[in-house]
Amino acid sequence: MCYTGKGRRDVTATTMAPTMVATVLTPIEQIRVDVAAQGVYSTLHRTSIDDVLNDLRGQRAEAVLLSASRYDSRSSARMAEMVREFPRIPTFALLSDVQRSTPQSVHALGQIGVRTLIDVRQPSGWIALRHRLMEEQANDVQRLALGVLNLDLVGAPADCWQFFELLFTHRPHIASVRQMGRGMNILPTTLMSRFYRAQLPSPKRYIDIGRLIRAARLLENTGLSVTTVAGQLDYSSPQAFSRHVRCLYGISPVKFRQQFTGESMLQRFREELILPYADILRVFHPVEANPGWIPKLMVPSFTPKLAASSLRSASRSSASLLGILPLQS
Repeated sequence: MCYTGKGRRDVTATTMAPTMVATVLTPIEQIRVDVAAQGVYSTLHRTSIDDVLNDLRGQRAEAVLLSASRYDSRSSARMAEMVREFPRIPTFALLSDVQRSTPQSVHALGQIGVRTLIDVRQPSGWIALRHRLMEEQANDVQRLALGVLNLDLVGAPADCWQFFELLFTHRPHIASVRQMGRGMNILPTTLMSRFYRAQLPSPKRYIDIGRLIRAARLLENTGLSVTTVAGQLDYSSPQAFSRHVRCLYGISPVKFRQQFTGESMLQRFREELILPYADILRVFHPVEANPGWIPKLMVPSFTPKLAASSLRSASRSSASLLGILPLQS
């Protein structure tokens, strides 16, 4: 984690997995795309749209790259289905060569919903591809959440920020206070106690709504079923996910899908759990904290001299109780 001026953290420096891109390209394009990918994204080269659809439904890909040279009118319906079912997954058309059929192919891709054409016939095109994929990675709801909280909680202690970093970036995703305590190297009961003493909502509340931010983002893709999303977020069953949503908001997963997006759930998270408690969170230490019943000024600093003095006092008291020495005032 890097820090910038005025206590703000550079959240772009957080270590996260590179964007995984599913492709349908020519063999030469595959080689060139892999060369351009270094440090920015990883590729899953596929031979058909059906393979790409399987990747998206299995949540193995976060973007799609289609070659204009590989467009086939026979697969047009499947491409349209992919774009329609996964509107949150960016799909790019790659133009590396112009043939007689290229204008028709580009036009057809536009008609089925592919809105971005990247022309890589010049070196600047590969730079543009890298930039677009980096932008898509930055738009991930987890990174978006940390970026927003970075502004809401300027100057927050490192251990407070660690709580939110783990909430949004930990793999596997944190689903319980026990897992959060393990990640922060603190007992779950101690963590809950410190939130309670600071008059903050429980850490479980933060974790529960944080999971629903990710759920709302995933459910924006109509190609993902509630069952798939529940499994991705480590709920024990679709019924457990349904109970969770009903318990928090009193609605079914279907209504939840209709009412919320990832961004609107993030805004709700801020309005309910961050903004009303911002002043507390900016000085909150969930890990490095003194017991609440001991004022900070009363906690003595440990020195060898103090240790020796304490040892002498303990020895004299023990000797007095045994009748060896009189207890001196």
